Amino acid sequence: MQVALIQQHYHGSKEETIAHTVTQIQAAANHGASLVVLQELHQTEYFCQSEDTKFFAYANSFKKDVAFWSQIAKKHNIVLVTSLFEKRTAGLYHNTAVVFEKDGSIAGKYRKMHIPDDPGFYEKFYFTPGDLGFEPIQTSVGKLGILICWDQWYPEAARIMTLKGAEVLIYPTAIGWFEEDSKEEKQRQLDAWITIQRSHAIANAIPVISCNRVGFESDASGVMKGTKFWGHSFICGTQGELLAHAKSEEDTILYANISHTRTKEVRDIWPFLRDRRIEAYKCLLKRYCDDR
Repeated sequence: MQVALIQQHYHGSKEETIAHTVTQIQAAANHGASLVVLQELHQTEYFCQSEDTKFFAYANSFKKDVAFWSQIAKKHNIVLVTSLFEKRTAGLYHNTAVVFEKDGSIAGKYRKMHIPDDPGFYEKFYFTPGDLGFEPIQTSVGKLGILICWDQWYPEAARIMTLKGAEVLIYPTAIGWFEEDSKEEKQRQLDAWITIQRSHAIANAIPVISCNRVGFESDASGVMKGTKFWGHSFICGTQGELLAHAKSEEDTILYANISHTRTKEVRDIWPFLRDRRIEAYKCLLKRYCDDR
């Protein structure tokens, strides 16, 4: 199947950003993509750079947003992976990926499990940890293992999705540099981000789609200068090979062809799942194995 991810910057308002996204989705559909992936919190700026209760208002439109993207998926006959700010009730919000089937129906959703709390990424202020677990979402293009941004650093999440039958791992993402970081530190961070996700592909013999934001966004509170999201979205195959890789500065659509049969071929020659010693992994259920 042909897949497409849309890497873009924030266009100054929700309306302008969505308009640009819709144009890109149409282009991807016209190109033949059957699966389209959008980046983390793609409708607005990345508001988690500061802690401000005014941003909870963004979640008030969740139901309308779901209805809108449902129509877009149906119009273009695509499976669409979105990333939305979900309000369940006052004081209870999630960072949620909603997946739409080609007919516009909701195939499923995933609520972000691992929530960061770092300078410029104050997500614990906004998001309750997910309560839906690591459950792949069945679609007409295969079983999708949706994870979100900070989840990408955890091999446990990728492994569980794989063990539950996911045929591709998908990471909507918002990650970038602080301008005050050195050139060397920026490169180390980028290399680590790409390497960990390619490693998930290799360890699980599963394709990975990682869709990141791009462009500089200032901190609305004025406490920090802001974040330059580094782009570099990519799609890799079951042996970690890069099938498509975006640059760090530009809005773009990345395309790649993914074959589910390739997963079987690779697992037949590299049977990592066969040789797992599950009886020896109990320590993984502990925070840290410091008891003897």
